[in-house]
Amino acid sequence: MPARADVPDDLLQYVEDVGLAFESFGGSRMMGRVLGWLLVADPPHQTFAEIADALGKSKGSISHATRALIGTNLIERASIPGQRRDVYRIREGGWGEIMQARMQGLIRMRRLARRGLDLLEDAGPERKRNLEEMFSLYAFFEREMPTLIERWKVAYDTESGDAGT
Repeated sequence: MPARADVPDDLLQYVEDVGLAFESFGGSRMMGRVLGWLLVADPPHQTFAEIADALGKSKGSISHATRALIGTNLIERASIPGQRRDVYRIREGGWGEIMQARMQGLIRMRRLARRGLDLLEDAGPERKRNLEEMFSLYAFFEREMPTLIERWKVAYDTESGDAGT
């Protein structure tokens, strides 16, 4: 099924580019397409049918993608008074929460590196080199990331006019 004829080609290309980028981060291309559409759609909340129609994709693939995106906390399903169908929209605060979740992954990787180094305590430096680099990188990110996230929050609040909220 083709994409809706009234969706400009540059928006469809943007949606495809978000899909490719999302795929490069380990998600599915369809998840990225749905996310990309919700980032540029007018209105920013879309019914399931509107998403499928705009993208020209099957309801099954859209259903799988929306469920997965809800699981990442990037989008949410909501109801609008007076509308019979639920809508999907970008979840406010979702981007920051993604980074917080990534922090847990950084901590886990740093701990795994430490565990590997402990196992190789008596090994020579060449055998430990990759684990030392891994440990150093993830320890650095673990130290620096909370500060970066806080700096981003302050900058975002200031830029968006929500300073102090």
